[in-house]
Amino acid sequence: MKFQWTWLLGLLFAIIIAVFSVLNVDAVPVNYAFGTSEWPLVLVILCSALLGAAISGIVAMFRFVLANHRIKELMRDVNAKELTIAAQQNQIMELQKLVPADDPVDDGEKT
Repeated sequence: MKFQWTWLLGLLFAIIIAVFSVLNVDAVPVNYAFGTSEWPLVLVILCSALLGAAISGIVAMFRFVLANHRIKELMRDVNAKELTIAAQQNQIMELQKLVPADDPVDDGEKT
C-alpha cells in the first residue's frame, strides 16, 4: 500500500511539473562567468532545483560517512572498556578468593 501512495504522489508531482513547464516557457537570460545565454524559465528552475538536491545529497552522504566513522570509533571504545571491566571483575573475584570468608572485617576499632 505504501508503494501505491508513493507512486501516486510521484505521478501527481510529475503532472504539476508538466503544467508548470507549459506555463513557464518564456526565455530568460542566464548570466555565466564567461557569457550569457537564453533558456526557458522552467529549465532554469529545474536545473537549479536538481543542482540544489545534488549538493544537499552530497553533503548528507558526507555527514553519514562521518557519523558511521564516529560510531565505529565509539564501538571500539565500548568494546575495549567492556574488556577492561571484565578483567577487573576477574581480579576482584580472585582477590575475594584470597580473603577467608569467616574472618571478620576489621573496622579499625579495638575492643
